[in-house]
Amino acid sequence: MPKDPLPLLSLACLTLALTACAIGPNDQRPAVPVPAAYKEPPPASVREASAWKVAQPHDGAPRGKWWEVFGDPQLNALEEQVDVSKQLLAVAAAQLRGARAAVGVARAALGPTVTATSSVTGARQSLNRSGASSQPVDPYATRADSLLPLAASYPLDVWGQIHRNVEASLASAQASAADLETARLSIDAMLATVYFTLHGLDAQKQLLDVTTAASETALQLTINRYNQGVGSQVEVQQARTLLETPRAQAIDLGIQRAHFEHAMAILLGKPPAEFSIPPAPIAGQPPVIPPGLPSELLERRPDMAGAEWRMAAVNEQIAIAQAAFYPTVTLASTIGLESTSLSTLFSWPSALWSFGASAAQTLFEGGRRRAVTEQAQTASDATVATYRQTVLRAFQGVEDNLAALRLLVEEALQQENAVKAAEASLLLAVNRPKAGVTTYLDVITAQSAA
Repeated sequence: MPKDPLPLLSLACLTLALTACAIGPNDQRPAVPVPAAYKEPPPASVREASAWKVAQPHDGAPRGKWWEVFGDPQLNALEEQVDVSKQLLAVAAAQLRGARAAVGVARAALGPTVTATSSVTGARQSLNRSGASSQPVDPYATRADSLLPLAASYPLDVWGQIHRNVEASLASAQASAADLETARLSIDAMLATVYFTLHGLDAQKQLLDVTTAASETALQLTINRYNQGVGSQVEVQQARTLLETPRAQAIDLGIQRAHFEHAMAILLGKPPAEFSIPPAPIAGQPPVIPPGLPSELLERRPDMAGAEWRMAAVNEQIAIAQAAFYPTVTLASTIGLESTSLSTLFSWPSALWSFGASAAQTLFEGGRRRAVTEQAQTASDATVATYRQTVLRAFQGVEDNLAALRLLVEEALQQENAVKAAEASLLLAVNRPKAGVTTYLDVITAQSAA
């Protein structure tokens, strides 16, 4: 140890003080064009609430079993079968585990590295070597040396490079968690969509069956009229066409239903041959959308959170690349034992130690560090663009569904008016044969239209 330890202590204090000198840009959310209000007018219940506010990120909120709002026990049972073990979620789950392991790798660099080695060597020196002693020695004498050192090195995070790497790994892990949640929500939503679409086809099939039965009766009546010389062959062929059309449509619905049933099996991680759902039309009404729900869903979207976490991770990579322009400072120490005899290896005179600090700076590498920094910057620009596009797509989704909600309400009113008109026409058609004004064929035609 040097007689005056002040220079060494000063160097250690200086390097420890420099650990707070983190360089590089700090993470901040980029500006995104946000509309003051939705273009599509929300439902009346939402308009009356007038509770517009600036969205606050809430992607970590528990979403719960949101599908239970539909009140369908069969859907609830199917949704419970969607699990991380399913293949569609296995990739995202594995990526999350890998990202969390990467955080541990990055954090390990914050501590010192300690290595222990042991060696025993024996050697015989040449008597004819340069500078050999002229005194007579045993020509067969050998020299043994036992060494048992314990070395520790600690790279000082002078420029914040290690801490930036930890932050980047943490952000990547958060992004992977958001990806897993996005995949889970997507599968849950897809399963619910396919479920209701499948049972919607069942309702259409039920309607086609009623139409087919009415068309069969109409065809038989038309054939009877033709046999009695009242009708014509043209009327018979027209009635036959009206019968075959719903039959062909029913076959097409059967194909679509089989495809949707197979899709549900894959979503549940089952072979299509081992999964089936009995035909049943949709029962009940869709739930009412509460006021403010579109904005709340935007706050809870995990894909937006994942895009933002990726921006943070890439931003840290810029700082890591910039830190490579500065020297690397490392503290190193060694303690151990060394002796030419095993009997004296563990005695105090055999002790050895050393302590020091070093700084290394790369002077020339052909512009590699500058290129790496530019590469990190371009990656940051790409993630910013991806984040902005994700936000815009989120607003597009809200606008699309608000537009669909408004127009489907109008369509439902028009369909309701058409149903009322068809029912009124059917009532008139039923009364006309009773008065002897027309035949029962008009009743069947009106019934098919209704």
